[in-house]
Amino acid sequence: MENNISMAGGSSYPYPAPPPPPQPPQVAPVISPQFCVGYPVDLTICRKMMTLAEGSFGVTDLNGNLMFKVKGKIFSLHDRRVLCDAAENPLVTFRQKLLSAHRRWEVFRGDSTDSKDLLFTVRKSSLLQLKTKLEVFLASNTKENVCDFKIEGSWLERSCVIYAGNSNGIIAQMKKKHTAQSIVLGKDTFGVTVYPNVDYAFIVALVAILHEINEDRSGD
Repeated sequence: MENNISMAGGSSYPYPAPPPPPQPPQVAPVISPQFCVGYPVDLTICRKMMTLAEGSFGVTDLNGNLMFKVKGKIFSLHDRRVLCDAAENPLVTFRQKLLSAHRRWEVFRGDSTDSKDLLFTVRKSSLLQLKTKLEVFLASNTKENVCDFKIEGSWLERSCVIYAGNSNGIIAQMKKKHTAQSIVLGKDTFGVTVYPNVDYAFIVALVAILHEINEDRSGD
């Protein structure tokens, strides 16, 4: 005998209807709407060996097509880095702010470092951390009472989650990838899944800054 549950209006169902799946948070583009698409974007990030000239990431899609590069001088005053597209057009420039207690990084549009072109800043949520916790503030959020995005995870494990605001709404995740290339060449290779309608160039910039903060040569 069926265990029906009567509903309003006389209809009945064997079980209550399941709740709808949670929808990813809606966030506005940070770098450009051209990097927002209506489906998940899977990226592969390969951290190349550092040289005295520059340290860089290469970012590809699942087919191995180059999408972004992160370039910059290692021994520069501000540890300046530039996120470029595949044609090496600069999208954003980021640098560490000097004399900042929380390892703050500033991110500017294009190849500018002018304050009027500031897009967002990233900082540690606290000075002493067992696991990585970063806060992201858009340039318009001058009071910084509540962060616009947050990053939690472990760079050593190549694993992190990026959330919208100070919430549990996930917009991207990073995980370590074990590939033949990473084993043979000894390169750090990890995958990033960016949720639909999220600026994936912005996510790449956050992952690059996450690396810089955790590789900080001056220590904690």
